[in-house]
Amino acid sequence: MLRVLTAAEMREADRATIQDRHVPSLVLMENAAFAVTRCLAERFADLERAKVLVLCGKGNNGGDGLAVARQLLVRHPGLDLRVVVLAEPEDLSPDALANLKMLAAQDHRPLVASTPDRWQALLPDLSDSTVIVDAVLGTGLSGPVRGIPAQVVSDVNAGFRNATVIAADMPSGLGSDSGRLLGGTMRADHTVTFTAPKASQVLPPSCERVGTLEVAAIGTAGSVLDALPGPRVLLSEASDAAEYARPRALAAHKGTCGHVIAVGGSRSKPGAILMAGTAALRAGAGLVTVATAAGASQTIITATPELMLERGRELPDGTLGPDSFDEGIFDGKTVAALGPGLGTSRSNVALAGQVYEKCPLPLVVDADGLAAVRLGIPRSAPTVLTPHPGEMARLVGTDTGTIARNRLQVVRQAASRTGAVVVLKGQRSLIASPDGDTAVNPTGTPGMATAGSGDILTGIVAGLMAQFPDRPLFETVAAAVYLHGLAGELASNDLGEQGMLATDIGRHLADTRRAIET
Repeated sequence: MLRVLTAAEMREADRATIQDRHVPSLVLMENAAFAVTRCLAERFADLERAKVLVLCGKGNNGGDGLAVARQLLVRHPGLDLRVVVLAEPEDLSPDALANLKMLAAQDHRPLVASTPDRWQALLPDLSDSTVIVDAVLGTGLSGPVRGIPAQVVSDVNAGFRNATVIAADMPSGLGSDSGRLLGGTMRADHTVTFTAPKASQVLPPSCERVGTLEVAAIGTAGSVLDALPGPRVLLSEASDAAEYARPRALAAHKGTCGHVIAVGGSRSKPGAILMAGTAALRAGAGLVTVATAAGASQTIITATPELMLERGRELPDGTLGPDSFDEGIFDGKTVAALGPGLGTSRSNVALAGQVYEKCPLPLVVDADGLAAVRLGIPRSAPTVLTPHPGEMARLVGTDTGTIARNRLQVVRQAASRTGAVVVLKGQRSLIASPDGDTAVNPTGTPGMATAGSGDILTGIVAGLMAQFPDRPLFETVAAAVYLHGLAGELASNDLGEQGMLATDIGRHLADTRRAIET
């Protein structure tokens, strides 16, 4: 997983690199410019025929842009290059000024647009630009962009629609520390960020302004990031999930791949627990038993004959209650899953509470099972909770609007108060451990907004937990969420966002390993 940084963490990483590790700041800036220049060369095979505009602010992000311009001139002497500096030279940061002087040594004189009028006067001659390097504002922004940078952001977004925008470190106007949009923001097609992703680049909705994201090492050692204090935000990568998709040992058999028991469903609603059980099998569990209402059993076994059944005694309404199963139901099992299709009556919740409190196995709780979760009373066995925003709101006693505005804080709070690994589902699902470490999942598609998608996730999580009991639970859950989202992307590619069903996610799980390997 990649470490994701706030602005304060990035400042500390830079300070430690420059002051403690004795890497000159101009060297870091040169490396950053090289990463952007390399990106331009890779993305534009005909760069010499492009009309390149580099927009530079007065701070160190502007210095990055000036260094990019200089490196472009060295590598592409005939390039149609225009550089606009949005400040007078005396107002530039020391490193930006140093790069301005080095650019002048290449016989290139940037245009200066330190006021809105001067910028407006330049606009007609810049409007034919086909490539724009955005180096106006970096990671230090804490409020809405103002002044000449705001005007530039607005004009580029509105008037340069045929140009490809490459952001150096950060699309101008984007804050660093959350997914909230502070105000006007440059819409980048590609962002080359330095050292580590920033929180706003991986969290919605601000991540939608970043385009494709590339992380470039510029000279800060990994040990510097490891030394940063406090709980971490991490970005899941394909390599993390690939650890759970490797070929099995030749001697593997169903008994070595874990046994999942999934508790839920009812006579009239067998589908959710069926999907969870089937997904656990497709995720690789050796054996899966579905513990459900007796009236649901024929539907389940007909749909997926590989599932085993534990037929529970039904209540009159065809659902399960606290007396539906005998003691010993969990004997011989590896992992339990609770909740899909269980129901929300008092008797259903009583059964969920019974399982939640007494089940000795690692437990995945979703859907109706979440009604049994008690904040501040951690289970003794490993536990995973997978609420969507509405379920999370009920769990912590707030509303979905508050959840949407404070996703990172809420999921960490829930994990701390339950002692569980908590998955807050949605765009860029968050996975939080009780110690505060939180993974951001980058996979998924709007096509997964369909009934049963969460039940498939429950099964995948349980299936991986059953196969890999010795791996850190936080990492296992993050990998399951990644694979779930990737399978959804593959299903969407085949069927379209509107046409895919939750079961299609499960059917595409087998394809995720090949996708990760390539």
